[in-house]
Amino acid sequence: MSQAPAESGSEAAPQRVLARNCTVDAVVAAVLFFLGAVVIVQARSLGAEWTSDGPGPGYFPFYIGLIMAVAALVNLARGVMIPPDKNGPFVLTQQLKMVLTVLVPTAIYVGAISQVGIYVSSIVFIAFFMRWLGKFAWWKVAAVSVGTAVALFLVFERWFLVPLPKGPIEAFLGVS
Repeated sequence: MSQAPAESGSEAAPQRVLARNCTVDAVVAAVLFFLGAVVIVQARSLGAEWTSDGPGPGYFPFYIGLIMAVAALVNLARGVMIPPDKNGPFVLTQQLKMVLTVLVPTAIYVGAISQVGIYVSSIVFIAFFMRWLGKFAWWKVAAVSVGTAVALFLVFERWFLVPLPKGPIEAFLGVS
């Protein structure tokens, strides 16, 4: 991996480049081309031709997949043709760490909703971020995280009458 210079005016050492623009362009283009090809194949199996009644069920999806695949090939060609002096870093180590700092706990939160319900998950999620990243006092963490969950419950369950996913704690408490 190559190094990127530190920001101007900064005393920090150069950061490691994890990916360059042309690499990311090529990967995204390949994924979009694959998705376009899947849409084309599925549309053809549905019937992508024009019939006596008009378009078949796969007619419009076929052309959407075709447009996706062609656009992906154009993006791939443009990405490959980026001159080396213009092929800047897509992401640096420190930038990726900052993204993962939010992405990983959020993914855990989403997965926990089906196991313990949205209210308990939200309390833990908000408390985690307030304490870990915000360094707030425990009493503020408790007040905001529990208060937010109670407010969500009142607004959605009581006011709008929209049930949100509940877990074993809500079942134990008899909250319906």
